[in-house]
Amino acid sequence: MSRSRFSRRDFVTLSAVAAFPMINRGRFRLFAEAATEYSARTIALIQRATVIDMLSPLTLNRQVLGKWFDHPKSMTDSEYQRYKESGINVFHIAEGVGGIDPFQAALFFLSGWNSFLAASGDRFMRIDDADDLQRVKRSGKVGVLIGLQDSAHFRQPDDVRLFAGLGQRVSQLTYNVRNMIGNGSTERRDEGISDFGVSIVERMNAVGMAVDVSHCGDRTTLDAFELSKKPVLITHSNCRALNPHPRTKTDEAIKAVAKSGSVMGITGVRMFVKGSEPTTIEDALNHFDHVRDLIGSEHLGIGSDMDLFGYDALPPEINRQIRANYKGSYGFRDKIDIEGLNHPRRVFDLAEGLVRRKYSDDQIVGILGGNFLRVLRTIWTV
Repeated sequence: MSRSRFSRRDFVTLSAVAAFPMINRGRFRLFAEAATEYSARTIALIQRATVIDMLSPLTLNRQVLGKWFDHPKSMTDSEYQRYKESGINVFHIAEGVGGIDPFQAALFFLSGWNSFLAASGDRFMRIDDADDLQRVKRSGKVGVLIGLQDSAHFRQPDDVRLFAGLGQRVSQLTYNVRNMIGNGSTERRDEGISDFGVSIVERMNAVGMAVDVSHCGDRTTLDAFELSKKPVLITHSNCRALNPHPRTKTDEAIKAVAKSGSVMGITGVRMFVKGSEPTTIEDALNHFDHVRDLIGSEHLGIGSDMDLFGYDALPPEINRQIRANYKGSYGFRDKIDIEGLNHPRRVFDLAEGLVRRKYSDDQIVGILGGNFLRVLRTIWTV
């Protein structure tokens, strides 16, 4: 039925979370409201892995997030169950906060999440170190890893320690635009990391905060790999060789990932994956293949860059507001999400795709989260 060992205990465990199984030639229908069936091998791999999505906010809906921040116990049981059933054990919930006072905006973001998590300790675990990544699945809780997609809130190097103390574990050096540290991917020019930025990277290394360059410009990205004494993450991006979009990474940058012993998470965002239609899950899988063929699967991970339901399921006005925040070079099309990767159980579809692409069990477990766990253990060690 499957090359993977899939015991009755595994099946009962997964069934207790989500199940209305239907056996059909070694395939199972896990969720009563969905007709999709998954192979026994895929189910066993999800059960075996600690699944880490290195960019997945719990919600992209600012109104819902505001409700949770104002009333931390307002998340309903049915809302929480979606995260439990997703197959994702750890959500990196980083956002790009900024505005006229990035420092205050970042404090608001961190305080909101800390209040929410403190009130939801029976459901969620704040991920503070690699040991938390190891035990979150056994705890039965959902892990939340706090990061930010911009480092403009660091007014001085000492602020890195301040925010680390508040629970921030990952910081993207720039969002799409220029800040005092370096340049974003949609800036007209990219002079790389500034002297101030050098001091920020040094302090991040010292306190064990992960440097992320997903949205950084090409020169700023390469500078980070050259300057950092610890591995630099690309938590959520795609491959320039397959799609010439400003948010994708060059082969030179991808090779730097391997040289530093780091990991690159692949997104399922439609315009990052492919510049024309049709765009399918197979096109997203091509990006996994490209990185694997270039530097090896041990440097691959998931950074879906969406919440459980994706952008296209948002209320139209919120979708419009999100699109309005980006330059024309982002190249939005009618849809932002890709069918098959636009629903709460997308990691099952992704794992199924990796099985189709002939990845081994160990390779898939690494991509699902093991590779990010390995590199974060290195980065977070002080």
